[in-house]
Formats: sequence, structure tokens, C-alpha cells
Amino acid sequence: MASDLANTTIEQFTADAHKFLAANAEPRESKKAFVWGEGSDNVSMFEERSKQAEDEVVNRAKQWRQQKFDAGFGWISGPEQYGGRGLSNEFEKAYSKAEAQYKVANQSIFQIGLGMVAPTILAHASDFAREKFLRAMWRADIVACQLFSEPGAGSDLASLQTKAERDGDEWVITGQKVWTSGAHYSDIGEIICRTDPSQPKHKGLTAFLVDMKAPGVEIRPLRQMTGGASFNEVFFTEVRVPDWYRLGDENAGWGVALTTLMNERAAIGAGMGGGEVSMMTRITAMVNHYGLQNDALVRDMLANLYINYRVANFNNKRAMDKMKAGQTPGPEMSISKMALVNNQKLLNDFLAHVLGAKLQADSGEWGTYAWNQLVLGAPGMRIAGGSDEVMRNIVGERVLGLPKDVGIDSKSAFRDLKVGTQKD
Repeated sequence: MASDLANTTIEQFTADAHKFLAANAEPRESKKAFVWGEGSDNVSMFEERSKQAEDEVVNRAKQWRQQKFDAGFGWISGPEQYGGRGLSNEFEKAYSKAEAQYKVANQSIFQIGLGMVAPTILAHASDFAREKFLRAMWRADIVACQLFSEPGAGSDLASLQTKAERDGDEWVITGQKVWTSGAHYSDIGEIICRTDPSQPKHKGLTAFLVDMKAPGVEIRPLRQMTGGASFNEVFFTEVRVPDWYRLGDENAGWGVALTTLMNERAAIGAGMGGGEVSMMTRITAMVNHYGLQNDALVRDMLANLYINYRVANFNNKRAMDKMKAGQTPGPEMSISKMALVNNQKLLNDFLAHVLGAKLQADSGEWGTYAWNQLVLGAPGMRIAGGSDEVMRNIVGERVLGLPKDVGIDSKSAFRDLKVGTQKD
């Protein structure tokens, strides 16, 4: 359907989008003013679902994405040869604006695959792999996950130990990954492996796509302190991967990983939680409910939150505009990630100040203990997409131009250690 609609005008495209949506989804009701004590008070950082509920969410999400892809609205700005419409981002925005007016299935299960893995495949995969996976991913025939972190290599990704050894036209992967979101419902994953241990750690890595249903792949859920299990640990025991699943050149996986990580930080930094009701609306209503609107300290904390949210939002928009213009995501994505974590800390402190013990003890009162899920999930954001320390190093080195930190495995650190030993 892509080629015959490529020359459509934005007006005709928008009309077609509304026609499709009206025929296949219910219009959203006009938003009612948020009233404290009414509706759901859920403000979780991570959505906690039973397996049955999650299966239903995944199936509904796939059905909707397949339906809109087949109607020509699945990958509007993507290259036509890989299943896209070949239109500009203006058309993407027009469709998103139209779809926001209708009730459609939650699409969050595709955030990692389409927001992080798919751009990496488009940038680094072979033509064969692009043709095999991109259309299938955007149509939701397959779902993708990201396999980077390891028990001993989280923020220091380049120290990973999962290995891939070449065997003719195949690679044999053995090792373990951890904190993998959505691995249990994913069909493929993007994985970084060590392929040449004799090279410096950043240079001996190679990226691959791996079949998550292949023999030798074992997925185990990880229970969080929120009570849910949104993440997984994944074990690979001699898992065979064809060479055309490789992303980029052999031993050049670090550049591939950076492509994914920058897109990951863009996705993480752009969000703040709270659902359809904005976070500021919720907490302002909470302040009014408890009669604290004239409390000087509360007003100061609330104003500080608002200012930081707004600044973070402006930075996110700047970064998104850069990406939409076809430029590579830069260190501003790390700033977005840092801002998100900082704002979450400010919010947690604010909630603790206003709610006190109600944040920790479930009294059944609306809008109190429900915040506990958000507070307990927040520490995970200090690690996801790169730890706070790594983000600060990136900003310090790439934005401020400060000298690079001396790593414990660097030659200069080893030299300094020897000098110190000799002096002693």
C-alpha cells in the first residue's frame, strides 16, 4: 500500500487516518477535570500484571498494530523497501495526533523494539536482515528486546563477558544477560557479545540479533521490590546464530551499542509517568486536598518541581527535534536521563513530606499508599539506560570537555599504580 499513497497530501492523509480510526476504534470521551478521590489512583513506575493479564495486553497490542500497519499507518516515515510509507515526520505527527483522539490498545510493549532495536537494525544490519525483520517488527509479527547488561557488566557495558565464537557461517553464543525487559514475550533480541578477548574491551565486541526461542535460550523472571516481575535474566548456552544476524562489522559492536543506547536514553528521558493525568495535576490536587496550598515549604517544593519538569520537557523537545531532523542522538540524551532521575528524587521527597506515614502504611485511603509503587520503582531508573555516574561522565567529557576519568583497567591507571608501589 506504501507506493500508491506516497504522494498523498497531509490533508488527505489526515482525512484517511480519521476514516480508518473511526471505523476501527472508539472515540475518546472529552477529558474530565481531574478530581482528587475519583477514578484510579495508580501511579506505578512499572506496570505490574499477572501472566494472564499481560498475555491479553500483548495480544491486543499486536492486533491493533497489525491492523493499522495493513491500513498503511504502521510505519509512516519508514523506507518503502522495508515496509514503510516513505513519508515525512509531519505525517507521523498527524497520525499520532489523530490516534490520540481514539481508544486504542496500549502499545508500550513495542517501545524497546521499535524505539531502540529497529533503528539499530536500520543503521547497521545487512540488507537481508533489514528485509527479514523490519517489516515484521513494525507490523508486530515479532517483538524485540535488548540484551546488554550482565551481572558483572551493567553501566560498564564494555566489560561484558558473554562470548560469541565463530563456527563457519554461524556464531555460538554462551553467557548471561540481566534486567532484560520483555524478554519473556519477545521473539528476537539485540545482543552484544565479546568476540575477541585479546583486544581492548571496547574493541573486541560484536552485536547480533538472536532468536529468543532458539535452543539454549533460557528466560527467568526477576522479582522486584515493587512485587512485580517486569525484568528477566536470560541465559545462553551454545546458542547458534547465523552470520547474517550480525549487526555491523566483527569487533565493531561498540558503535552499534551506542546507537541503541542513545535511542534508549531518548525513550527513558522523555517519560515521567502518571498516565493520562499529568503528574503536576495529581500532586497539586493532593496539596489542595490536604489544605497545604498556603504552606510556605510545600509551595516552595511544588514550585521547584514544576520548574524542573518544564526545563526537562524543553530539553527533551530539543533532543527530539534533532532526531527528527535526521541527526544522531547526542549527549543531550544523557542530560534528559539525568533530569528524569533528579526530578523523580524531588518528587519522592515531596511525597514523603506531604504524606508522611501514609506513603508506607496502606490505610485504604485513596491517593496515599498508591504512590508507594512509584517510590519503590524509582531506584531502578538510576540504573536503567546507564547509571547516574555514567551519565555524569558522558556530560562532563562530551559536553563540558573535562578530562576523561582514569579507569582502573587503563594503562595510565596501571602506570600510576606501579609508581605508587615503587614509592612505597
